[in-house]
Amino acid sequence: MERKRKIRFLVEGALIAAAYAGLTLAGIGFSYGALQFRIAEILTVLPIFTPAAIPGLAVGCFIANIASFNAADMVFGTLATLLAAVVTYLLRNVCIKRIPLLSLLSPVVFNAVIIGLELYMLSATPWGFGLTALSVGASEFIICVILGIPTVILLKKYNIFDKSNLKK
Repeated sequence: MERKRKIRFLVEGALIAAAYAGLTLAGIGFSYGALQFRIAEILTVLPIFTPAAIPGLAVGCFIANIASFNAADMVFGTLATLLAAVVTYLLRNVCIKRIPLLSLLSPVVFNAVIIGLELYMLSATPWGFGLTALSVGASEFIICVILGIPTVILLKKYNIFDKSNLKK
């Protein structure tokens, strides 16, 4: 039984990493820079359902950020994703009307601050830190919260990450 759980953890993490990297690279024109819209960020809801999403998202983000050809993005982008995934997981049971809203806001905050600062420091944007963070945060909010709420509801409804099927 324990072996099945470990294998499932690895497979879930690997699939999440592949999905994150693939979705980011598929939208490469919109995935990098101060005005970014990474549809892969919808996957940041997954630590609510499985801890395997934590390494999965971090690895997927690192792989996707290789395409930016920017070492700082590989390090700080991955760090932002990892921190957000850990906090998302830790806050998964704190709900407002049965929605883990604080979990959904975690990637918004971490990416707005860390990626906003990175872009500002690297002069990838003519704006100041505040506007850069606001730009990154706004796109994160649309994906992680506005699209994240219905995603969480659907994933809960269909029990996609239900571990009880391991007994079969």
